[in-house]
Amino acid sequence: MARADVSLDPATTIRRIALGSCADQDRPQPIWDAVLAAKPDVFLFLGDNVYASDPARLDVRAQYAKLARVPGFQRLRSTVPLLAVWDDHDYGVNDGGAEFERKADSQRAFCDFWNLPSDDPRRSRQGTFHALTVGPEGRRVQFLMLDTRTFRSPLRTKPADDARPGRYLPDDDPSQTILGEEQWRWLEERLREPAELRIVMSSIQVVPEDHLWEKWANFPRERDRLFQLVRQTGATGVLFVSGDRHLAEISMVPEVLGYPAYDLTASALTQSSQGWRPQEPNRWRVATMNYGNNFGTIEVDWARPDPEVRLQIRDESGDVIAQQKLRLSWLRPRS
Repeated sequence: MARADVSLDPATTIRRIALGSCADQDRPQPIWDAVLAAKPDVFLFLGDNVYASDPARLDVRAQYAKLARVPGFQRLRSTVPLLAVWDDHDYGVNDGGAEFERKADSQRAFCDFWNLPSDDPRRSRQGTFHALTVGPEGRRVQFLMLDTRTFRSPLRTKPADDARPGRYLPDDDPSQTILGEEQWRWLEERLREPAELRIVMSSIQVVPEDHLWEKWANFPRERDRLFQLVRQTGATGVLFVSGDRHLAEISMVPEVLGYPAYDLTASALTQSSQGWRPQEPNRWRVATMNYGNNFGTIEVDWARPDPEVRLQIRDESGDVIAQQKLRLSWLRPRS
């Protein structure tokens, strides 16, 4: 099994983050050339990092082994620190949640493939959630890696006579959960820790609420709880990043965190439509890339008195297709 030989130095000042999702291990992956050319300080895998949920590919370790042999991934792994969350296909079942019987086996495979240390809590507790803060005071970046699979309640399917694209409707049942209580307590503790910028890694989209596929808005009470928790803890600098949808877009809903909530969706590394696809409904979309494989980048210019943050979507050539510029001061409540 290939090893992640590059660790993320806690003293590193993070200036460029690359991120992506949905990489089929049986397809060519030329996009790694563009990712490496961008020279990121860290790469975030946002789920569906391999596909191990269809009957022919249920052995997740075998699928990870295929990814480990991809030359571009090998170059990435040998030069760039990697952080990962999982989604349904590397979890092991399409759209799966807490009911999945083999989730413990999948978690062990996840820990082994991403070369987690023997004392990493993900090796001893249920769930792959984790946090890491790097950088000097004044330039600290906190990475919050959410597990949206292990504890998630069943999805509410739409009725058969609903002709809209998609499968799922919002479920307002207060007993339903995405994170589970242990992970919610953990998240509250982490949000109270000091950091200037916080990257919340969610495999499913946080801000969009109009399409009928997987998303936080399928559990509106959980989504509201997430936004409320950011406000209650006083956590500033929160940005959400997500994958899953096989399209790339930037979404923003005003003031729900006490400041705007941005969601940079980067999907997919190999699975995007290569021809134009109609846009999914998304009232909060501010930028999009409708077709083609892609990855995301977040650039931070700490040298400015009010640091500039650029949320970017890049194509397989590394060209910036969509971008939103913001100031770090915009990610804190207005006085």
